Amino acid sequence: MKLHFIAIGGSAMHSLALALHEKGNTITGSDDAIYEPSKSALEKVGLLPGEFGWFPQKITQDLDAVVLGMHAKKDNPELKRAGELGLKIYSYPEFLFELSKEKTRVVIGGSHGKTTITAMIIHVMHYHGKEIDYMLGAPVRGIEGTINLSDENDFMLIEGDEYPASAIDLRPKFHLYQPNIALLSGIAWDHINVFPTFENYVEQFQIFISSIVKGGILVYNVEDETLKNLAENTENQIRKHPYFTPEYHVEDGETILETSEGDMPLEIFGRHNMNNLAGAKWICQHMGIDEDDFYEAMMEFEGAERRLEKIYENGNAILFKDFAHSPSKVKASNQAVKEQYPDKKLIACLELHTFSSLNSEFIQEYKDTLNKADEVIIFYSPEAIAQKQMQFISAEDIKVAFNKSDLEVISETSELKDILESKDFNNSVLLLMSSGTFGNLDLEEVKALF
Repeated sequence: MKLHFIAIGGSAMHSLALALHEKGNTITGSDDAIYEPSKSALEKVGLLPGEFGWFPQKITQDLDAVVLGMHAKKDNPELKRAGELGLKIYSYPEFLFELSKEKTRVVIGGSHGKTTITAMIIHVMHYHGKEIDYMLGAPVRGIEGTINLSDENDFMLIEGDEYPASAIDLRPKFHLYQPNIALLSGIAWDHINVFPTFENYVEQFQIFISSIVKGGILVYNVEDETLKNLAENTENQIRKHPYFTPEYHVEDGETILETSEGDMPLEIFGRHNMNNLAGAKWICQHMGIDEDDFYEAMMEFEGAERRLEKIYENGNAILFKDFAHSPSKVKASNQAVKEQYPDKKLIACLELHTFSSLNSEFIQEYKDTLNKADEVIIFYSPEAIAQKQMQFISAEDIKVAFNKSDLEVISETSELKDILESKDFNNSVLLLMSSGTFGNLDLEEVKALF
């Protein structure tokens, strides 16, 4: 096929472009800005646009289709030209569905744990030499690329998120995959700029359950009451398999899973990860891996990148980097670290970076999420709030919202560095949580403080 990608520099878009190029398709693309690592990856195979910007002349009648990224706006001149020529225009998830129509589609959804559960499944499949197609939402250690496409594999495993498909199709991406097998890990309200109310957010998961093909399978976390209610009351004619957190315990900083075959030590830790593991086990069993083989493979699973990723340890202190940013994720990560290292001081450092976390009303959802931490630092940028034209949030507002009066609120990276330098890291764990960069905080400088 001859395909053109509008907004080719996106994380998912460039990965799909590379995968299709490798399969022998002719790929072109445009974008107004492309950053690393997308830039180097596209340049390596000759797909990096010669200049940045939008060029309607690139849209020609001989194109088989145009793939539209979420970054492109409705008035994009290339999109307009494609419409004038009557070309087929796909959003990213629509095109992924087209590529997997003849396969068994396995979609992993939920407000949290999607990347980790998807990575667990891929790890288990690779461990046992079973090849599958897949789409991951983020890079994962030990897994090459975020997309794998083939003509011969039976399964297509997709990490399905709730974000809109494109500027001209505001349906959540996971509504478009029509799974044969689906997993939902839980529902915790997020993305208020897209879903302004909790009820509206929950409705998206109800629609997703309805989109599972007739006779398909839904694996769901029965410990989530909202999700349990949706699963039990759906009118869709599907099979349902609830899962729950398995028994486990911690010994000398190591998590031990209790199985029918005996105790099994794991590299990962935290109650939320044990719950993720239970869901992944069900999916792997539906994909032909028995329980014993699943456990054998999971003993070597080290976790997804930036998900409670240990980046430094000196025997006395530990530094973790974590992608946690929504209330449910922040709470789960803090509980996990405190449970794993009960005798160490937990210093939690959270950046309020997303639209939701900087919203003066939504920030109330963070109440008591950091109560397991011994010391708390909150970093946020008043300039970011101003740029997003949002209501100003004061340091006192943040303390009240978190229900923790002794937390430290920082709004300058230099001040954050000074506070970290003043900390006593003896017998402690520093947990850095953000979907951003703490204002380009140098992690090598942080390591040097230990």
